[in-house]
Amino acid sequence: MITVAVCDDSKAMVESMKSCLEEYGKGIKHELRIFCFDSGEALLDNYSCKYDIVFLDIKMPGINGIETAEKIREKDKNVIIIFLTSLIQYALDGYKVNASNYLIKPIQKKRLKMEMDRWISELEQKENPFITVHNDSGTYKILLKSISYVETYNRNLLIHTTKGNILCYWKLRDLENKIGQYGFSRNHSSFLVNLFFVENIEKMDIRLSTGELIPIGKSKKKEFMEQLASYWGTQV
Repeated sequence: MITVAVCDDSKAMVESMKSCLEEYGKGIKHELRIFCFDSGEALLDNYSCKYDIVFLDIKMPGINGIETAEKIREKDKNVIIIFLTSLIQYALDGYKVNASNYLIKPIQKKRLKMEMDRWISELEQKENPFITVHNDSGTYKILLKSISYVETYNRNLLIHTTKGNILCYWKLRDLENKIGQYGFSRNHSSFLVNLFFVENIEKMDIRLSTGELIPIGKSKKKEFMEQLASYWGTQV
């Protein structure tokens, strides 16, 4: 489910945004819940870090959009804030509070759709990280949690997943830089392993929960064992 808040002192603007978002929601796989507010105070009074995306008017009576965003950031560092404004100079002020983007009024449906597509894709990536791989057989979306390990193969990479093996034309170092933060460790110059699948260590080999054995390189062992200990939360 994607939760969206719309905050604008113009009732017509709020209704227009709500209508456009409801129409957009009919064409996506996620349930879209929309909450509407007519002031920054009303939004803050009902804010509980439950929103994924906040559309926020900048120029409002009382507490304005920038001030509202500042207070939101005090309690929620991750929510996507998109400012609504009729003047671009006001929108630029939004980046001081780490705003994700801005939309110029009147809001165009096509522009709103592009913005929603962009940020929903990012939310999906955070929830279930994945990579997209292209090879001669086609294009594959691979969830990182499905990858047990990766090995070099004829100057390319072979990605071992729970659903089968996929050829990838990247360099191992480039893939490591891309997915290393998600629990992957370089255990060998030719291997990258998902620590989730590590069952135990047998001398200079790693036993995976899949039953496979993959080697540990001598030069990589110390760093790998430290990363595994940190991942397991224990001494290895």
